[in-house]
Amino acid sequence: MERLDPTAHRFERRVDLNADLGEGVTDDEALLRLVSSANVACGYHAGDAATMRAVCEQAAAHGVSVGAQVSYADRANFGRVAVDVAYEVLREQVRHQVGVLTEIAHAAGIEVRYVKPHGALYHRVLDDEAQAHAVLDGGGLLPVLGMPGVCLDAAASAGRTVWWEGFPDRGYGDDGRLLPRSAPGSLIEDERAVAERAVELAGRVDSVCVHGDSPGAVAHARACRVALESAGYTLRGL
Repeated sequence: MERLDPTAHRFERRVDLNADLGEGVTDDEALLRLVSSANVACGYHAGDAATMRAVCEQAAAHGVSVGAQVSYADRANFGRVAVDVAYEVLREQVRHQVGVLTEIAHAAGIEVRYVKPHGALYHRVLDDEAQAHAVLDGGGLLPVLGMPGVCLDAAASAGRTVWWEGFPDRGYGDDGRLLPRSAPGSLIEDERAVAERAVELAGRVDSVCVHGDSPGAVAHARACRVALESAGYTLRGL
């Protein structure tokens, strides 16, 4: 298992700053000037080929790493409702999403560097073995970005690279999981608070994620970048 280690470098601490892009709800170009990795929507919960192409081309221009943000086939709910889908079906859906983005990324001269589930699928694979393996098998040998749980454990056991991430703009419960969006304190909107939490998380995770679909996404990403760099971190894409 390979992970980034923020303390592994004697003279330099490194961390990744990622955001969800290609969803049609934020300023992708502005975010790509701030983040080091981009989770690109692959058309199942949001996005389309033209949007993926634009994000990949801009990512190439800014030196930003690109990952496949795979989801349930559920645009109506933005991929935020858990779906009971068979392993074989979900595996092929993930494989298709990764394949489409890979082809578009290659045309832009870059590689898809990792896979990250989106929304309800992200949380489902923390505990659901069948869906976790569907994501892993559909993603080929790509590294996996996520929170500790069944999916990352299975990936690590198989010798896959795994990267842990934290969310400075979301509240956590006592179980270490993200609070449901309907729960009090689940969304953190204060720019300074988000930036401070990013620095706190950077010492414990490989990648800090700013939700690209939040109204303050660009401001949050900028504040996080400034705070991380001021704290001595160098941003490095996955």
